Amino acid sequence: MAERPNKIVLAYSGGLDTSVILTWLREQYGCPVVAFTADIGQEEELDGLDAKARATGAEKCVIDDLREEFVRDFVFPAFRAKAIYEGEYLLGTSLARPLIGKRLVEIARQEGADAIAHGATGKGNDQVRFELTAYALEPGIRIIAPWREWSFKSRSDLIEYARAHKIPVPVTAEKPYSMDRNLLHLSFEGGVLEDPWAAPPEDMFKLTKSPVDAPDRPLEITLTFDGGNPVALDGEPLWPAEMMSRLNRLAGEHGAGRVDMVENRFVGMKSRGVYETPGGTVIYRAHRALESLTLDREVLRLRDQLVPEYARLVYNGFWYSPEREMLQNLVDDIQRVVTGEVRLRLYKGNVTVLGRRSPNSLFSKEFATFEKDTVYNQKDAEGFIRLNALRLRIRALAAHARNEER
Repeated sequence: MAERPNKIVLAYSGGLDTSVILTWLREQYGCPVVAFTADIGQEEELDGLDAKARATGAEKCVIDDLREEFVRDFVFPAFRAKAIYEGEYLLGTSLARPLIGKRLVEIARQEGADAIAHGATGKGNDQVRFELTAYALEPGIRIIAPWREWSFKSRSDLIEYARAHKIPVPVTAEKPYSMDRNLLHLSFEGGVLEDPWAAPPEDMFKLTKSPVDAPDRPLEITLTFDGGNPVALDGEPLWPAEMMSRLNRLAGEHGAGRVDMVENRFVGMKSRGVYETPGGTVIYRAHRALESLTLDREVLRLRDQLVPEYARLVYNGFWYSPEREMLQNLVDDIQRVVTGEVRLRLYKGNVTVLGRRSPNSLFSKEFATFEKDTVYNQKDAEGFIRLNALRLRIRALAAHARNEER
């Protein structure tokens, strides 16, 4: 076994994996373990965590309220970039990991620890996200990933270990899917969801009502943006964390924001994920509507070409990479004009844009109208079309000439 660390800081959630890991680290390495929990919107999941961590071997438990930082410095920048992975996933887990990893490193420095540990499996994306973050911020840090070291083969093994060591965990063999919650989303994977043909059980969802059971009356809201960030709801200014919390409640009540997808993990395999992202879905739709009004056509086209690359970088764990930072600077420069209001309707799982307005609008009724106007000469379109058709005509003429030679 490698040299024993003097102290370990563990990213601790109190769930099955990290509850077992906390006890296992004490047994395996025989050194103090500090449990660290990032409060990024788990709500009731944080209740009793300090006592539980200490009861299962932690020297101390650090619980940091990072909700405002999470939304302000990670969620909103990604939304300004319109980041969405493989057309559906709004990156809820992917955006949380670099913040948790950053704080892990900071606490390790404060506590004099020379190692950090996490509960990500050797098959998943989170191991990459945590460790790329840690190495980017503290190149010499030692990282312990128990799923890559111990003899346990499955979560069923962990459940048996927890029972033998009297570790209370909120997972049973009958309901073994895992969950990850923060202010942006709630994700589900594993267990009954490993059959891509099987529908998710309805009692699994926590943030959203089934669209079938959602209210029969729609709700209209107005979202105000400043520089690409949502800053007010129905005219009421809100801080980022409160904005997400409020939108989650409203959109969740109306069944918006459910996604069920099979995605491509960075490590190479496909994985099924089910996500609830009610508030994020509202922001995404509203932001896109406002961009359509305020961004130049070619700027929007170029930005949209970069969206898959930005999303891929975040999904794969490269938040603290120079290329992601470069793209962020470009995006944020573009977003300066994305200011205004968007009116939306929430109804039975749908988020529908009803209207948008901005002091920076590029929409000109004088040019776009189908009525009589004095600013646009329709005859000009003829030359425009003929010039754009020139290369197509030349290609066709060349093809005809080749055919005649035969």
